[in-house]
Amino acid sequence: MYDKDNPLFISPALLQDSSLDYICENLAILCKTVSYKSLDPFDSGLKLKFKDEQTFIPCEISEKLLLKLSEKRKLDDIVMTLFSSDVTRLKHITLKDASRLSINGLKTLHGHKILELEALGLRKSTVTDLISCLGEWSLQNLKMLNVSNSTFMDTNKFCILVALSKLRNLQTLNVSRTEFSKNSLELVVDDLPNLESLNISCTHVTDISALKKCKDKLKSLSMSGIKVPIEERELVIDIVTELSGLLHLDISDEEDWDPCDALPVGSRFARIQVGLLLRRHTCLPSLQSLDISGTEDINIKDLILFLSCHKIRFLGLVMNEICRDPMFTDSSQPIYFGDKVISGFGNEAQILEMLRRYVDRPTYMTKALYFLFKMTSNTGDNKVDSTVPRVDLIQLVVNCAREYPSVFNIQMAATACLFNLSKAELSQQLHPSILRQIVEVDLAAMEGYPQHQQLQKNVLLTIYSYRILQEVEFDRYRCTRLVLDCLCSWYDQHMIRMSVTICSILAAKFSTHETSELGSKENYMRKLLSIVQERTHNSMVDITLKFTLSALWNLTDDSPKPCQVFLNENGMKLYLDVLISFRGELAVETKVLGLFNNIAEVKHLRFYLMDNILIMTLSELLQSSDIEVSYFAAGIVAHLISDNDLIWSKLEITQATMSSYLWRVVNSWRIPNDEMVAYRSFRPFLPLLQLNQEKSVQLWAVWAIHHVTSKNPRRYCKMLASQFVNKVLLDLVRSPSTDIQIANISEQILQTIVENGYLSQHETITGRQVFASC
Repeated sequence: MYDKDNPLFISPALLQDSSLDYICENLAILCKTVSYKSLDPFDSGLKLKFKDEQTFIPCEISEKLLLKLSEKRKLDDIVMTLFSSDVTRLKHITLKDASRLSINGLKTLHGHKILELEALGLRKSTVTDLISCLGEWSLQNLKMLNVSNSTFMDTNKFCILVALSKLRNLQTLNVSRTEFSKNSLELVVDDLPNLESLNISCTHVTDISALKKCKDKLKSLSMSGIKVPIEERELVIDIVTELSGLLHLDISDEEDWDPCDALPVGSRFARIQVGLLLRRHTCLPSLQSLDISGTEDINIKDLILFLSCHKIRFLGLVMNEICRDPMFTDSSQPIYFGDKVISGFGNEAQILEMLRRYVDRPTYMTKALYFLFKMTSNTGDNKVDSTVPRVDLIQLVVNCAREYPSVFNIQMAATACLFNLSKAELSQQLHPSILRQIVEVDLAAMEGYPQHQQLQKNVLLTIYSYRILQEVEFDRYRCTRLVLDCLCSWYDQHMIRMSVTICSILAAKFSTHETSELGSKENYMRKLLSIVQERTHNSMVDITLKFTLSALWNLTDDSPKPCQVFLNENGMKLYLDVLISFRGELAVETKVLGLFNNIAEVKHLRFYLMDNILIMTLSELLQSSDIEVSYFAAGIVAHLISDNDLIWSKLEITQATMSSYLWRVVNSWRIPNDEMVAYRSFRPFLPLLQLNQEKSVQLWAVWAIHHVTSKNPRRYCKMLASQFVNKVLLDLVRSPSTDIQIANISEQILQTIVENGYLSQHETITGRQVFASC
């Protein structure tokens, strides 16, 4: 993806990320499914291979592709087979969502030499299955294993941990949110001699006595959410303080963790008492990182003394009012610890750290987003810390929203934060790739929670931006569909205004097939027409009416089905009322006439326009002093005159009279300075340019083509050539029967096509009997 304002040599990752995204979204195009013989009755016997047999992906790219597929929740057993060792290389594996992988998919890991392995959320397979799928080299050399939120339970509900003992060189183990227990802890302490980092947060461990066996080598211990017997709370602190080599200690609490199913009936358990630890001011002399988030028994004097005795680099204070204390937020205080990395909600820097550090804790993420929203709303006493890069905050909010698509509170808060964080940045040229990510997570939230009005409104507020709608690349069809769904669901004038504006702009930017798909939905058409009807009834010309008319115009452009739906929903009568009610309103008249032009381009629908009131109105609007009104009225008239199957006898004006009006009006026009109209296709013009056509019809058609090609030759010359309109124009200038004025304008169009390289000068001369003068 090349961006002239951010060249690839400055940000080379853009092209790589875009390429990986393309592969993830187009596996069916780039790959093929092949079958193989398997003795396992549960094995599908299918695997995925790149169609290009020469494909080989180096290690770094292989790992990034696997990670993206996992993040996009596209990873299953068959997709996993794409990463066979003869095509890819994997050393550091991160499977953020391994929930759809069974042992059949995990077998792919056997051929790789793996040093670090993260497989989060294993459900169709167990941790034991995972380890059994590793090759001998990996078993001997694996340094890090993270199986958070996975299961050790087999189908018979037996918890098997023996496999962990095979990983003799393991240094880092994360078994948080698993069935890991006291017996499990004793096993790994005895069998993993090199273990330096252990995360047993939110497990069934209630006794940590086994840790005394590794007190001299353990450098990192996380046991967030652990409960211990009330009578042993001081003993637990004694054990912790014996771990003299600890650099990191996490004894925070988690509100959403309830380990009651692991506790013996009748036992009394409680949180670890942080206050007991803090009162031992000089314990754990090497400690650099301490997380005591979510705890309440903190005496501020003890905390100051503890911090004064340690070189703490990180301090977790989430869910504790102490994080707001001036000693953490005000550098002018005599005692100031704010130069440390702190997680909390005292300022944006603390919230930033929350979003970075607690991705696996939805409760913390919800709180972080809530406080971030309040802070970035600039209300009350909340202050924005300008030293924190907004891009960093936005990226973390986006990541959080992606991580928890099914947690409503997070989606709600994320959409609100993204609006606050992006609205001020849009004028400061926030990079389009960041804006695109914002739109993508917003649309996912919009699609996931259609019944929540405020969330829908948050998304509309964010997307309702000129820069996003005009400059950022995203799935505009999906966005328009979701916005139209929102429009049909809520009667909120602010939401209606934003919705119709977004639809109006985006509907002009996707394919005619997509336009037809949306415009053919009766509920969408009915809702848009009801907005027009309400404004017409109240004689109200506002931005909502104008953009609603534009949306209807764009949704019917070059699309017969939406035109038919418009007519079925009595749009014709309503639009006649609009023309009568808002006579002289240029913005209204052009949009109404534009839609009538779309109908006039469809041969089998033209008879609907043969209404006496409409024809008489068109004859008047032809004479309008505003060239745009006159132009669109003339376009409708040209299509009606061109069709000899239409019956004029029941009308008060004849076809010949209208033709003479049309000739006279087009001859009176002066070329406007600006482009009045944009065309998706010139195919509807082909019948108007035939040699046997009325000359007034031919004149309007060549005038219209000349107008847009002279204003935007780069776009329209290619279109004229691809749709063979240049051939029809050549027929006109070659025929002696062509009116000289029409031939002159046709000649000018052809010369523009020649100048832009879509026609040779020789072709314009060959076969000519008459040479028009430009």
